[in-house]
Amino acid sequence: MIPTLDEAATVAEAIGAAREALPDPEVIVVDAGSGDGTAAAAAAAGAAVLAAPGTRAEAMNAGAAAAHGDVLVFLHADTLLPAGAGAAIAAALDRAGAGAFRIGFDRPRPLVERTVNARSRWLKVVYGDQALFASRAAFERAGGYRPLPIMEDRDLATRLRRSGGLVIVPLAVTTSARRHRSDGHARTLARSWLIQLLYTLRVPPERLARLYPPAR
Repeated sequence: MIPTLDEAATVAEAIGAAREALPDPEVIVVDAGSGDGTAAAAAAAGAAVLAAPGTRAEAMNAGAAAAHGDVLVFLHADTLLPAGAGAAIAAALDRAGAGAFRIGFDRPRPLVERTVNARSRWLKVVYGDQALFASRAAFERAGGYRPLPIMEDRDLATRLRRSGGLVIVPLAVTTSARRHRSDGHARTLARSWLIQLLYTLRVPPERLARLYPPAR
């Protein structure tokens, strides 16, 4: 499922990549009230569209509840699944209850890619732009997404890892570097690493959300 808010420029490509990469996928877009035609673009691209105003965590729980399959893939609207993703997910779920992909950017960011991929491999710290996935049983056992305004993906990944294991597959998704382009590379990295540090130090997500503006 793909949570959206004003993602008309990106959502169709994400849906198309998912439909090519996964065997017979049920693509669900959960829209939080976009005003730019996101819902229409998603429907035209072949996705089922749900309306669920609220946080991204609430949107993904709504999508999971509506889905019929036993495997759940949580995909950002600016993230593209790679060819072979379906087989990689199946192999990972033979070993653990959940997993995620390595990361790559549409405009290469070698330092960020190496850092994120090393962190994922060795520490199993995972974020939503890595296309987190889980068996439905593992997702339900972990309790789904908690209603956090930020860091909901890392929170869920941590609980999935503890309850049933989490595998990093060898393929990389392609994620947009639009924040790097709009806000500047150094500023984007500094803000991201600061938020991660403060979260590790147990600063409440409600306070951290103030440091993270919407993507442009």
